[in-house]
Amino acid sequence: MNEATQHPNVIAKMCNLASTVYAKLDMLAPLGNLALRLWVANVFFKSGLTKIKSWDSTMYLFEEEYAVPLLSPEFAAMMGTAVELVIPVLLVLGLAGRFSAITLFLFNIMAVISYPDLNAFGVRDHQVWGIMLLIPMLMGPGKLSIDHFINKKFGCYPY
Repeated sequence: MNEATQHPNVIAKMCNLASTVYAKLDMLAPLGNLALRLWVANVFFKSGLTKIKSWDSTMYLFEEEYAVPLLSPEFAAMMGTAVELVIPVLLVLGLAGRFSAITLFLFNIMAVISYPDLNAFGVRDHQVWGIMLLIPMLMGPGKLSIDHFINKKFGCYPY
């Protein structure tokens, strides 16, 4: 006779407890997903605000510090700033959530590649942001998103 057959009530109680805890966690998942989207979007959006606040400094960085391949410094500065100001808003709203997460994920990689003087702490920050972006990228923006609403209402959105 094995352990499970000797104590069926204990195992059933443990399973019920686990099911209850997991159900509560499932209820919190949309808030966690939203918090994650807010956190990572805030980082990129603040960076975009810093760029438009001092455009001369931004241009200097793109001309002298950042090594963005294939793009002129002016175009890279404009595109980088636009991405950092628009895409985080979409991510927070959960509108084109996977597209937004993929865009910021790739943008994040490009930021690390194009700034050779990034120290170990900066690289670590970018790694954390990349990991955070994997969740909405792979799983969608969650139930607290415009994407979810559109999919629920019309059943036609690639959520």
